[in-house]
Amino acid sequence: MSAWPPGSTERSRYGDTTGHRDGHPPDTPCRRARPRLGAFAGLEGFPAKRGDLIFAGLLYPLIGLIAASLAFNDKLIFLFFPVVAGLSILGPAVASGFYELARRREEKLDSSWWHFLDPLRGRSRTGLAMLTGLLVVLFIGWLILAWALYSATLGTGRPVGLSGFVHQLFSTPEGWAMIVVGNAIGLGFAVLTLLLTVVSFPMVVDKPVDASTAIRTSLAAARENPGAMVGWGLRVAGLLFLGCLPAFIGLAVVLPVLGYATWHLYTRLVER
Repeated sequence: MSAWPPGSTERSRYGDTTGHRDGHPPDTPCRRARPRLGAFAGLEGFPAKRGDLIFAGLLYPLIGLIAASLAFNDKLIFLFFPVVAGLSILGPAVASGFYELARRREEKLDSSWWHFLDPLRGRSRTGLAMLTGLLVVLFIGWLILAWALYSATLGTGRPVGLSGFVHQLFSTPEGWAMIVVGNAIGLGFAVLTLLLTVVSFPMVVDKPVDASTAIRTSLAAARENPGAMVGWGLRVAGLLFLGCLPAFIGLAVVLPVLGYATWHLYTRLVER
């Protein structure tokens, strides 16, 4: 089925994509947008498209298992925060199902929750696989740097259990160095993830484009809207923080809302 709704000017702008020399439309024009509109739209879409049930039923237990296993493993306790924080790097891949539900609702198609996994079976799967692979590389890179930072600071101390690690973390210069440098590195990964994915994931769900085209468009949209990207990044960070506070339970609401909001932000950033 075509990604463009009836009456759209997309075909006249790009022509028939099947006839394009690389099988994909050229880079999509970007425009200025306000992230606040997208956030409100995400709140509106949440009750109507309960894809959050997929997240709550599948991913929340996984997060809890990983976090618990690290919390009770003295040798890996230092990875607790990097793993939990780093899972947000993979968030755009999980949100692809929310983008699909939002797209179907926008085109007045059936948007029942079982369409959540449609992007894995349709034309989007190749682009999604490549983009997800990129996020996995970033996630692994983040964990490697976290491990290296720990080895350079507290790695020689060998704290015993959670209380010993927390004591060293907050009562020694090495611990504070780990906190400050680790957060700075994490901020860099968060910004990079935002720039690469704010448009690319919803775009491959929406249109028959390859991953490289979607990434270029995402970077162009960020370049055209620096203020909006900063505002959006702060909103995402704040909501994820709030979602993690009650033992990650809030993520079952926060992630779907962010997914739907990101879709609406994409529709305002990119000319479709």
